[in-house]
Amino acid sequence: MIPYSISKEEVNELPLGQFEGDIYLIDHPDQVEEAVDFLEDQHLIGFDTETKPSFKKGQFNHVSLLQLSTSEQAFLFRLNKIGFPGSLRNLMEKENLVKIGAAVNDDLKGLGKLTDSFYPQSFFDLNDELKKVGFHNVGVRNLSGMVLKIRISKSEQVSNWESEILTERQQRYAATDAWACLKIFNVLREEGFLDELFNPI
Repeated sequence: MIPYSISKEEVNELPLGQFEGDIYLIDHPDQVEEAVDFLEDQHLIGFDTETKPSFKKGQFNHVSLLQLSTSEQAFLFRLNKIGFPGSLRNLMEKENLVKIGAAVNDDLKGLGKLTDSFYPQSFFDLNDELKKVGFHNVGVRNLSGMVLKIRISKSEQVSNWESEILTERQQRYAATDAWACLKIFNVLREEGFLDELFNPI
């Protein structure tokens, strides 16, 4: 049974879980097209972004990292190094590719600040949509606890996403958030929770 709510204490008792598949770090423009070609062939992908935290009032940082994940592969696009290439933007605007995330509006606003024109389509926001079917707690950490029965570490959340080299832990953390969104969606769809929200392609 998948519960509709979970406490912090219950989350903390769960075993740690993370994305265990292959991670591809895209930090050079030459690597973008091959990754985008692969992702274009998918129907559903997990989506998330990371931004270097700002600890001073009034300080603003652009999105540093865009994470897109299938069940087995995660692609981490270092936007602070490659910018927001047209092919990647087109992927975010592709109608028949559903991008699944949590609290995606902030992510999309951040991406929009990197370009003159950006018209994202076909995003499924777990936070917004799952409230409609009765979930009391949302967010990747809570949903991973309720649906996947794992605890996701948030220890890297406020790390420096613009550092010259992203550590293995940073990469694994970033991949896990995008992968977890896709996994949560797939489990809930199989269990019938999303029947009234989503018409499969």
